[in-house]
Amino acid sequence: MLTIDPRTTAELIQLALLAPEEDDDYLQERWHFIYLLQCRGDREVLDRSLKLTQSSILEERNLGINILGQLGVPDRTFPNECLTALLGLLEVEFDPLILRDICIALGHLDDPRSSEPQLKFCLHPDWEVRYGVVNGLSGHDDERAIAGLIGLSADVCPLVRNWATFGLGTLIEVDTPAIRSALYRRFLIEDSEDDETAEIYGEALVGLANRKDTRILSRVRQELMSDRVSKLAIQAAEALADKRLYPALLKLQTWWQPASDLEDAIAACSPNCEGNSTEETIG
Repeated sequence: MLTIDPRTTAELIQLALLAPEEDDDYLQERWHFIYLLQCRGDREVLDRSLKLTQSSILEERNLGINILGQLGVPDRTFPNECLTALLGLLEVEFDPLILRDICIALGHLDDPRSSEPQLKFCLHPDWEVRYGVVNGLSGHDDERAIAGLIGLSADVCPLVRNWATFGLGTLIEVDTPAIRSALYRRFLIEDSEDDETAEIYGEALVGLANRKDTRILSRVRQELMSDRVSKLAIQAAEALADKRLYPALLKLQTWWQPASDLEDAIAACSPNCEGNSTEETIG
């Protein structure tokens, strides 16, 4: 098993620090050792990770933060100690990539107490930090987290907008006029045919469909009848569960793959499915 390893905690930490880069974005081999340490999740791993976060060496601080974010997976250990340490680091750290990873680690901890301290970074000049904040706030349904995500859903960086829109539309079930307004703005503004923004448009579509917002019904039908149907459009159709989308979904059976996604949407929109719309026209 991956979680059983004869090497000491100190050895695993050293191996993680020495692991070569797999590509420009992630240290794949390093994360293997981080995972082993997280699964071990005992007091020694906690103490050594806390010590790493106080290092003057950026790579060591980064390693400690990454371990703390998911210490004890799958059954978390020392969550309060991890939260306290990460929130303390958020107050004193300046490096953008470290700030990003602190916010991502806080997101893994999934503690609503972390929402407010992250809000001051929503307008940080570095998009990587704002991306971290999106990860840190997503999944929380308190007003502060939602307000932060609404602002970030209009961020200048497409990646930040994308994840913020996903966070608002899919990761929470809260339905408010402010959330719908934010999602509808993305629906209207984002270009569905541009590779950089099409997914943001699709996430907005799904978010509105999750809230049964009929303003998008006509557009979803058009999407399903086009020659460029996205998986998100099919997810939106399933969420809307409206029988007026049924014929368009049936026609997709001749070419859409994977069939399982389409089958779920067809079942949801079937005229025989209780609870879907009985309206006969699309405005």
